[in-house]
Amino acid sequence: MGFIAAFLTTFAFLPQVIKTIKSKDTESISLGMYSMQVVGIGLWLLHGIIIDDLALILANSVSFILSGTILCYKLKYK
Repeated sequence: MGFIAAFLTTFAFLPQVIKTIKSKDTESISLGMYSMQVVGIGLWLLHGIIIDDLALILANSVSFILSGTILCYKLKYK
């Protein structure tokens, strides 16, 4: 169940990443929200590493990359 939940919540970022990369339009994306999101995901990833939970590690690694990509585009194209 954890892997299914992790897959769904992790890859929910994918459509936004694809749209952001294609359009480079980040006007409607909140810098504050994505900043907090990336930090929060980073902390969940660290927690997963500390407790050695593969589902947390995998899901948050991918989420960190995807949401980090959106944050980078937001900072670059504001």
